[in-house]
Amino acid sequence: MDKNTVIAIVLSTVVIILGFSIQTIFFPSDPIQPGKTENVSLSEPVNVAQPASSQPQETTVSVIEEESSLTEERFVIETPLVKVEFTNRGGDIVSYHLKNHIDQGNFVQMAEIINQGNRAFSLKLGDSNGTPVDQLFNVRRIGDHVIGFYRTMMVRNQDGTSGSFTLAKQYTFNPDDYMFELEITIDGDQSFNGLHIGDASYTLQTSPQIGPHWNVQQDKYEYRHFFYLQDNKKKTLKLNPGQTRSVESPFSWIGVAGKYFTLIAVPDFSVKNAFVTTMSEEPDTTRAQMYIVRSPINQIRNTDTWRFYVGPRTDKNLAKYNVLTNNPYGLNNAKLNEIVGSSGPLAPLEILLKWIMELFYKLIPNWGVSIILMTILMRIVIFPLTKKSSESTLKMQELQPKIKEIQEKYKDNQQKMNEEMAKFYKTAGYNPLSGCLPMLIQFPLIFAMYGLFNNYFEFRGAMFIPGWIPDLSQGDSIFKFGFELPFLGNELRILPIIYVVSQLLFGKVTQTPGATQQNSSMKIMMYGMPLIFFFLFYNAPAGLILYWTLSNILTLVQQVIINKMMHAKKNGLHLIKQ
Repeated sequence: MDKNTVIAIVLSTVVIILGFSIQTIFFPSDPIQPGKTENVSLSEPVNVAQPASSQPQETTVSVIEEESSLTEERFVIETPLVKVEFTNRGGDIVSYHLKNHIDQGNFVQMAEIINQGNRAFSLKLGDSNGTPVDQLFNVRRIGDHVIGFYRTMMVRNQDGTSGSFTLAKQYTFNPDDYMFELEITIDGDQSFNGLHIGDASYTLQTSPQIGPHWNVQQDKYEYRHFFYLQDNKKKTLKLNPGQTRSVESPFSWIGVAGKYFTLIAVPDFSVKNAFVTTMSEEPDTTRAQMYIVRSPINQIRNTDTWRFYVGPRTDKNLAKYNVLTNNPYGLNNAKLNEIVGSSGPLAPLEILLKWIMELFYKLIPNWGVSIILMTILMRIVIFPLTKKSSESTLKMQELQPKIKEIQEKYKDNQQKMNEEMAKFYKTAGYNPLSGCLPMLIQFPLIFAMYGLFNNYFEFRGAMFIPGWIPDLSQGDSIFKFGFELPFLGNELRILPIIYVVSQLLFGKVTQTPGATQQNSSMKIMMYGMPLIFFFLFYNAPAGLILYWTLSNILTLVQQVIINKMMHAKKNGLHLIKQ
């Protein structure tokens, strides 16, 4: 195997390895009728604001508990895009399905690992260390896509005085949008002057995890990362299991995302800070949860408006919030589409490749065929570079005896050896970088292709060949074992096998004659690397490995053609000399 091929394989490996207004609409002027006052029961005393003071003073209070006649109920709001289930316990969400996206035969669930003590969009009074509000709320259906939850909380201050405030949550959905609005209102009586518990008023938490379901042990290409926009720049937090990190304000939005779906919180006010965590409460589960802390509220009445995007992680769906007239929330330059994965500086190249592939899809509406046509086009485009690299390799083989002679002669004088080598290359008309440069020029294309095929949303659920490749975003499969194989899982996949065979053949075709006999490291490269690739690629998305496999096969064909051309050229020169 020639040096250029070795460099290409090693750098390819690096790519692979390195390679988300209540008062007028919600309530009447007196939402709680006489005789129906609800009271919170908390396990511990909390701190709230002391009224008659210019600066809020924390006061330890006890919550007066009275018997309630409410029972827990479930409520559903459904739009063409989502189906959301609520409980009146805390006014929280217990299920959030995306109706246009399937996961294991059901709708994608964006409120995963919900349990009695950890629901989606729960509130904690105070900071993130508090206990979620778990009391039963009154419910008001305001419309087909609007629902509200409310209850009054009675407090007794340390000085013996009493006060109360109504805590209300109103969810508003737009039928044609993946974003919904959550208004949180604190409405107190004359004895109430704000909510000041510790150094916060309340904390809003997201669901413990977002879908789709994934096996963290097998699917190495899926993930959950945290993102936020600060100073108009996207920041990324990649947490290992069991970690917690804080995010200091100000930030415009904060979200959690996987390869294909995301949940993004967009408050219309400045929050105090946020915490993100992967600490799991249950064994064998993955967690990616956010806690967003609201600073103290010092008014008798306050309404906070939160907006949450819960849906596909695509530029098509997220870029609309950059233009005021393209979304119903009046958002402008929100930059939510910054959360979409890209190749960074190579993003323009990735966009171009995506455009070309989508053009092929319009001609033949099958994404697998589009990948094949794209790969063929790319190999044709870079054929001149491949040919130049091969010519350089052939030239190097011809010069090898003289190079070894110089190296042996000046092995004890490195400076002299370099000088003689430079003279020899100049006399022979050979540039040592001429073989590597064409390969290096291709690497931006390789990186962009990797980013495109590994994250392209349209591949999710896209069938190529029924019974073999039903989903280009998952590994191909023709048979399921009744047991788990180490590093491989329980499915028999054909594409990785084809890839390894093509890689071995490519090594045979491109090797320097006698190199594998003379250099054991070449043997490791030729036979060991494909085996490493086999395990790396085995559970890779079918779209990605289809590209790599076909690219390998086409490169192999190109190399055979180039070898014949070089051989014919060499024989022609030999006849002329005779």
